[in-house]
Parts: sequence; structure tokens; C-alpha cells
Amino acid sequence: MAYINGRWQTIEGGESFKVIQPATEREIGCITLANSPVVNLAVEAAKNAFTSFSQTSIDERVELLENIIRIYKDKFSLMARHISDEMGAPMWLAEGAQTGSGLAHLEQTLIALKESKAQQEIGDSLLFHEPVGVCALITPWNWPVNQIACKVAPALAAGCTMVLKPSEIAPLSAYLFTQILDEAGVPAGVFNMINGDGPNVGSQLSRHPDIDMVSFTGSTRAGVAVAKAAADTVKRVSQELGGKSANILLDDVDLEMAVSEGVKACMHNTGQSCNAPTRMLIPENLYQQAIAVAQETVAKMKVGHADDPEAFVGPVISQQQYNKIQGMIQDAIEEGAELVCGGLGKPQGLEQGFFVKPTIFAEVTNGMCIAQQEVFGPVLVLIAYQNEEQAIEIANDSLYGLSGYVSSTDPQRALKVAKKIRSGMIHINNAWTDPAAPFGGYKQSGNGREWGKFGLEEFQEVKAVMGAKNF
Repeated sequence: MAYINGRWQTIEGGESFKVIQPATEREIGCITLANSPVVNLAVEAAKNAFTSFSQTSIDERVELLENIIRIYKDKFSLMARHISDEMGAPMWLAEGAQTGSGLAHLEQTLIALKESKAQQEIGDSLLFHEPVGVCALITPWNWPVNQIACKVAPALAAGCTMVLKPSEIAPLSAYLFTQILDEAGVPAGVFNMINGDGPNVGSQLSRHPDIDMVSFTGSTRAGVAVAKAAADTVKRVSQELGGKSANILLDDVDLEMAVSEGVKACMHNTGQSCNAPTRMLIPENLYQQAIAVAQETVAKMKVGHADDPEAFVGPVISQQQYNKIQGMIQDAIEEGAELVCGGLGKPQGLEQGFFVKPTIFAEVTNGMCIAQQEVFGPVLVLIAYQNEEQAIEIANDSLYGLSGYVSSTDPQRALKVAKKIRSGMIHINNAWTDPAAPFGGYKQSGNGREWGKFGLEEFQEVKAVMGAKNF
């Protein structure tokens, strides 16, 4: 089914696609992938709706977001269950950070919209912030409703219309989110949802002449393809891509706490987060001690099913992802990295499901593939450094620049180091992400920013009317 022009529609001639539960490898659903006529139909609905929705007032859109938030809260537990089923998150994570982040983005967008101004004065001119147009929103599987909410909410708030293409391997939360928007009274054609893969549906949306903006979250490889497809029509492209974030432990840290929290942050969401601190940089004189703490932390870390309250790490999303991670672990061993814990194969007693052993490598140099390539699984590398300047150099020696981490007992020292790291976000002493702050990166981690007022601005054009101030 697709949701187009305010109603659910059966897709004729579309390919069936099985939805597999990562923890059990069982089929839990079946969706129909959109074909070219369906994509065109969804874009046409959004284009037709833009004329009227783009002219709605801020107050009207505030009321719409408030309705969405109210219904989202009512369906909070169901959303968490869907997320856990489709991508394997333990229930404590699905109910907390996963579903909670979706609500946080809706609420932060509402705040940003209420604080926004329809017009501003500059010189002798008036500035108007207008919706960018018809938007294609392409979202991933690892934080499914988080990424849907942080795109849909600001697009609605700006007065845009849209076509959402969620990940085809984790579509359940998108269906529920669509039901929430329908129940909240989003006008027909403003929000449309279709299923499909990247090479077919994603690429058609990216190059479609009636799409004014593509907001994409996913791998850097796929992001390059999106940008190339969008280039011929000179549409706006906003991208949040891969990462290989460095976690610098300065020599004054509480080592046990910093290492333990760094390991947990890396393994959180089974390592399937683009901003995960996957490179831990440790002073040489503390290196062996840090290895021992890291190993002890993983030893206490249970891998298990979603409903096991003691499980910290769940399965990875798919057989394909499992195979990729196994290949990268094998390559790291062959490259000479020292396996501290974890490694190849599945954890004992979890032979069914796409479970990966939490894995740590030591004696890693930053030139190794395991230190440069995004694994997107529960794999951490420990890298020794000689001094603060070398730590900063290692942190910046990456194609990516999404996030970074600095731990120190001296906040001012940590801030000084943070300002020298070329990434869009820095976490001091393992601080959590802030839904009011901008989310996005430098270099091959993408362009543009999401979340809060920065996310709202991504979906707006600025019109300058010269001399209008004197009218």
C-alpha cells in the first residue's frame, strides 16, 4: 500500500518485498514497492497540494503539529513495538531514544515554528521565509522514526509538501507515522508515503523535475548517487551521511569512566549510528589500562532479544549487514589489528538472528581500513597517541566529519580541543545529542543541518523584496 493524496492506495504491478525481523529471521510483513507510475502519482499529488498548503499561516501549521504530537503520544508504545520488531532494538531503547527522539523532533519543530517570523527587515528591504517546494524525504532504517520525524516535521512547518520514501527493510514505523498524520488532519496531497528501494524509487525521486528538494539520510555512497541524480535539475540537496567519529580521551580523564562510557556509546543501538564514537584515541601511557577497562565493559554487556530487559545489544538489521560486518572484522584481523574481544561468528546461544559479537580491536593505526571505513556495527578500535596535537591530527584524518567526542576533567581544555576537530558536532564527556542543536557534518558526512530551527530553515527559501520597507 501507498499513501497518496490523502488515502491508502493499492499498487498495481509493484514488486512484493518481505519484511524480516532481525532477531528471528522470520517474515513479519510484506510490502509492495512502488513503480515509476506510482512515484509520478505521489509527486503530482504533492505538487498540486503545494499551491494551497504553502499559503497556510503559521498558526494553522502550529495547530497541525500540535495535533500530530497529541496523536503520536497516544501511539507511543505501539511505535516502540514496531521499531523493535523491524530493526531489532531492545525495548528499552525502542521506547526511549528511538521513539522518544521522534517526539522530541516534533516538539522542537513546534517550538521553532512558534518562534519564527513571517517576515524580517534588513536595510530597505523585507525578507520573507517561504517554503522551498515539493520535497523528497529519503530515510534510513537505523533510527527509523527519528529520521522521519526530523524531516517531515520541519517540512510541514515550513509549508512544504512531500513524498516520503522510508527504508524498505524497516517500514512498519513509517506506516504508523503515516496513520498519525492522516488522523491529525494533514490535508490531502501534503504528505505522501511510498515504499521502494534506492536504485529505483530513490533515484527517480532525486531526478524528478517536479521535486524541488531532496533530504537524504544514509550512506555516503548512496548520498553521492542522490546528488548526481539531482544535479541536472539543480534542486536543493540536504544530506546526512556516514561517520567515523573519534573519541579523544585526554590524559587527565577518569579513565575507567571515560573508557566504559565510550564503549557503551559505540555499542549503543548495536553500533548502527552514524555518529557513534568508533575510534577511541587514548594517551600511550594509559593505553594498556584502557584496553583492560574496555574488555571488562564488553564482558558485562549482554547481547540478546528485544524483550530481554538485560540485553544492551540487539541484532544488526539484516543478513547483508551481518555479512558486511563479518568481512570487515576478518579484514582487520588480516591487516594486523589485535582482537581484544568479540570477533567472527555469532554470540553463543544466539545462532538464530543477525547477532554480532561486540568487538574491540587494539594496536590499530589510523591508516588501517578498520579505522577509516564505517562498519555500522558493534565494532570499536583503540588507537594510541603521543600528545594532544597528534590526537587532534588523528581525529581529523578521516573522510568523514559528522561527530566527535572529547573527555577531560577540565571542560575548558576539552572545549579548546573540540574547536580544533573538523566535524559538525562534538560531545564533551559523552554528552547526549541535543534535539534543539543542529545535527549534521563536514566533509563526506554530508551538508545541511537538521533538528530544531536549523532543520526548519533547511526547508525554506529566503525572498528579499527591495524597497518594501518604505511601503
